[in-house]
Amino acid sequence: MFDVLVIGAGHAGCEAAAAAARRGARVGLVTFRDEDVGQMSCNPSIGGVGKGHLVRELDVFDGLMARAADRAAIHRRMLNRSKGPAVQGPRVQADRSLYRAAMCELVGASGVELIVTEAIALVVVGGRIVGLKTESGLIECRALVIATGTFLDARIFVGDRIRSGGRRDESSAVALGAQIREIGLAQGRLKTGTPPRLDGRTIDWARLQPQPSDDDPWTMSAIDDGFRPPQLACAIARTNETTHDIIRSSFDRSPLFSGSIEGRGPRYCPSIEDKVRRFADRDGHQIFLEPESLTNALVYPNGVSTSLPEEVQLAFMRSISGLERVEIVRCGYAVEYEFVDPRTLSSTLETREIAGLFLAGQINGTTGYEEAAAQGLAAGLNAAAKALDLDSVRFDRRTSYIGVMIDDLTLQGVSEPYRMMTARAEYRLALRADNSTSRLGQQALAAHCVGDSRRAQIREHFEARGCSTWNMTPEGAADALYAPYLERQEREWTAVLGDRTVQIPANLDFRAIPGISNEMSERLSAARPETLDQASRVRGVTPAALSALYVAASRRAA
Repeated sequence: MFDVLVIGAGHAGCEAAAAAARRGARVGLVTFRDEDVGQMSCNPSIGGVGKGHLVRELDVFDGLMARAADRAAIHRRMLNRSKGPAVQGPRVQADRSLYRAAMCELVGASGVELIVTEAIALVVVGGRIVGLKTESGLIECRALVIATGTFLDARIFVGDRIRSGGRRDESSAVALGAQIREIGLAQGRLKTGTPPRLDGRTIDWARLQPQPSDDDPWTMSAIDDGFRPPQLACAIARTNETTHDIIRSSFDRSPLFSGSIEGRGPRYCPSIEDKVRRFADRDGHQIFLEPESLTNALVYPNGVSTSLPEEVQLAFMRSISGLERVEIVRCGYAVEYEFVDPRTLSSTLETREIAGLFLAGQINGTTGYEEAAAQGLAAGLNAAAKALDLDSVRFDRRTSYIGVMIDDLTLQGVSEPYRMMTARAEYRLALRADNSTSRLGQQALAAHCVGDSRRAQIREHFEARGCSTWNMTPEGAADALYAPYLERQEREWTAVLGDRTVQIPANLDFRAIPGISNEMSERLSAARPETLDQASRVRGVTPAALSALYVAASRRAA
């Protein structure tokens, strides 16, 4: 009998399993293959703007991702370094094999038991999860986390070739997907994709714009073990009109446009064929050439995910300056998979239909390693709470990006893969990547989910600042730089909550409002709300968008 079972050993699953174990649960981690633990399915990077904030928050709760990223970092870059601290984002390029090795070591050290088998069906008695049927037999449990990533009844597309699978050369979770549909949890299908992998030895690096690693030795984790892998430079290439012509001529062979793919893909990470169609006036798109390893020549061309036929992929890649003789080691492809409406979940990520069943990661309609890992942390902490009768752990959007994400998902739902951005947070000036311990350290200690080293680091952090807690006031944050902005932000949000009768001008251009994303502007433009109250009821419009809309409408009325 396990206290907690976790299905899937990707980023969400590893964090969920380790988090539950840190709270004292006996945990089993179910995976198709042991080599799948900590696998980086797509891009070999961790962090970024918004995403890096999530990783730093995970780290406060003794999560695994930041430490694994530091152990594997072969390129470090602080994004938006020239801008304010609130929108700076730590990002590392990782050696895939080093990252997986680090994650396996960290999961093993947490006491999690790895179970290599296929999950067949949930066992539910009296509306509560009691076990899991697997290829190897029945496994009993008190709580269960599904973290299947893109594997739930998934299909892979390359041109007109379609096969079952959630990742290259790996099977799809068909039986479990069927049960999820049968019990009414399935919402529909979403799509993601990956670019071809290139042989770096066939790239003319001298003709490309180099992007060196940062000189200063910052780390993702607040606990620095001093390990520093050698650093590699990335490079920037660019598509051109010839590239676009090749892609346009093959639109009829793209499963995106032929109708083969039903699911909607991520708005903020579109395929190259989607970029060429949607931005027909652009004469080029940047490509970031990112080395994947210290020990092999594989290069990840970030910005050209595609599901076009293999020969088309090779042709358009060779049309790019510096890549005229490039060889493709593995072609790109698209993946379509089942997801669950996250509005069926509570703020602990437990399903409302089945007690003790938690969901984390791409099954909830998100995209990205960091979003998955953060959900895994929340689901794992709360699955342990369910199994062991402990206090639940809830994340507040006022104090964390994890709280922003969970709140957005469980209240608004998704119509496309959800990606974390700083624009989603109405309190983003206070939610910085560099103050995560100040914001969340006390909550992590109260959850009893951190080890001795982390506990000491959190306590030393507060002692060094002469305080024992953190709050939203400028005094509580020692944020002298941001103090007046934080005060204004608080006044604005209080006004938003207190006065929903504010009129919205009929000719207001939502796209021109600072702080409103393209996604939000599209929702508002379609609904054309007349008041802030009506805007608050538009599906998918976030509190951050409402705050920005209030400021814009008030200024127009003044």
